[in-house]
Amino acid sequence: MSDDIHDGVGHYDVVLLVEQALSGGDARQVHGLHDSIEDPVVYHVLIPVEDSANRIEAGLGGLGSGEMLVVPSAAISDADLADIREELLEECRADLASTIEALRVSGARAVGETVAIDPIEALAAKVAEVDAREAIVLTRPHVVQEFFHLDWTSRARRKLGVPVLHLLEHENFDEQAGEGEGITGV
Repeated sequence: MSDDIHDGVGHYDVVLLVEQALSGGDARQVHGLHDSIEDPVVYHVLIPVEDSANRIEAGLGGLGSGEMLVVPSAAISDADLADIREELLEECRADLASTIEALRVSGARAVGETVAIDPIEALAAKVAEVDAREAIVLTRPHVVQEFFHLDWTSRARRKLGVPVLHLLEHENFDEQAGEGEGITGV
């Protein structure tokens, strides 16, 4: 799903960084943000591939019920890690295809890609590549990360020179009102 959507016509490019597949409602909400834009709007979706090593460590850490759990290095083979990485990549590709389809069903033009590098680095690169007018970060709530400003949105606001909108997936605008979310300049 490359970004070969540019056909020489002026576009209003928006880069979306999402954690998981957008629902139809999420896609309609995002697309609805740009109803008044006269130029054709093109959404460039980025979905990070979850790092399998971090996922395994987090899962193993949870097994200890708060106790330190030591796992012998032989417990997880390179083949097992490769299988897990492939499974995560397949899930990510399916989420990307589902998100692109949800946006297209809403009437939007959308392309996308999975990213294996730091999500904010990928977002910054895509914003620069397509000369995006704005970036939207769609996440699940991350109370602790947001409190310490380590979440994607806070990092993106510090790095990008375009407005950044943070939306919480599966919540409409009214449900998000008053929670400090919204468009901010950099």
